[in-house]
Amino acid sequence: MRLLILGGTADASALAKLLAGDARFEPTLSLAGRTASPATPPIPYRIGGFGGAHGLAAYLRDERIAAMIDATHPFAARISANAVKAAEATGVPLASLVRPAWARREGDRWISVPSPEAAAAALGDARRNVFLTVGRLELPAFAAAPQHRYVARVIDRPEDVPLPPDLAFIEARGPYDAEAELRLMREGGFDVIVSKNSGGAATYGKIEAARALGLPVVIIERPEKPAGQALGSPAEAMAWLETQLAARGSHAGVRSERGV
Repeated sequence: MRLLILGGTADASALAKLLAGDARFEPTLSLAGRTASPATPPIPYRIGGFGGAHGLAAYLRDERIAAMIDATHPFAARISANAVKAAEATGVPLASLVRPAWARREGDRWISVPSPEAAAAALGDARRNVFLTVGRLELPAFAAAPQHRYVARVIDRPEDVPLPPDLAFIEARGPYDAEAELRLMREGGFDVIVSKNSGGAATYGKIEAARALGLPVVIIERPEKPAGQALGSPAEAMAWLETQLAARGSHAGVRSERGV
């Protein structure tokens, strides 16, 4: 059974590991190409876009894809919208790994905003020591607030884009545990954290550390994201794939009985 997984997340990596070596499936993991040196997955993969919903639909047809799983980042709304449209155009079953958002807990000092631009504005006029954990594509928004000192944690540094003048980088790849995040925030002497509400466990340590230190978190809430059949975990995705495989087998049996 030929599969397409739209990836780039820890959930996609976990699903790829579950599929590796399973002879029932022939998966391809698609990565957007936003990271210069992505971790090598244990299944075949491709890098780059499809050319919108129309291009994705053409890929599904050309590659005879029997099922698609959207395991992209909660903020990757465009590719998810394209996946829904392509699935509708081709009839390819689509499931989406929907990672629950983080919920505010007692002790959290959250300032919720809708965008990176709003996050930059929420930092205020007075100079602050800011820990940015929003990804490199969102960093140019903070050039509009040059009065602050920034430390940005990224996998790859951005190139040829406007950036704040007082900006340092930490190049690292998650997951990050709460104890390590606590040490980092203490050593950095940060006044405020900026984060997307990505959900999941891989980067929740920074939220726990900020809570323990009483630090405010400017948190960018996630956009509306189109989805197929909602699934909660890679294990649920495997169960869904097995259901799709069984359905294909039963349809093949019906065709055989009818002499088709």
